[in-house]
Amino acid sequence: MTKEKFTTLRSTAVPLPIENIDTDQIIPARFLKATTREGFGDNLFRDWRYDSANQPKADFVLNNHSYSGKILVTGKNFGCGSSREHAAWAIYDYGFRVVISSFFADIFKNNALNNGLLPLVVSEAFLQHCFETIQQDPKTVMVVDLEHQVVSIGQRRESFDINPYKKTCLINGQDDIDYLLGLRESILQFDKAQQVITPLS
Repeated sequence: MTKEKFTTLRSTAVPLPIENIDTDQIIPARFLKATTREGFGDNLFRDWRYDSANQPKADFVLNNHSYSGKILVTGKNFGCGSSREHAAWAIYDYGFRVVISSFFADIFKNNALNNGLLPLVVSEAFLQHCFETIQQDPKTVMVVDLEHQVVSIGQRRESFDINPYKKTCLINGQDDIDYLLGLRESILQFDKAQQVITPLS
């Protein structure tokens, strides 16, 4: 499924300084009935965003209009728990394109990369600086330069690592299937070159 091409993202950010956020908190299990990726953003952090009467909780950051943007900055060990891919779907469908943390659960990290969402790992010191800066000024713009693998906020910047293959997919807006389809002609030519012509008997 082709996603938006990702090169450089300039955006304000939403701070969620909570550690060990698991996938059931990201998207509760009762909302996993759908098989398509659309619509999950409506229930992102559902039990934190709404009370039992389905009214927005004023103290949750996604209901605070001071904060907005395509970058979610969150505490360490984000995406732990079950392996549900729906967690990445919900974050992407809500509108986020980057999640910044000092540590991600491996399965969530892979699911995010496979769905056009960049899980960006930074140091604890840089993460704390992000929280402090955003909370002081919600209009602060962060810059995520995927090509050069650098994230910056204010006068501070930090390099980050990413799998080269996944980096290519994000830059081209591709998932694994899109990438393979893009190689179709090369694969066919290689296959043709390997065929052995059997002489007629």
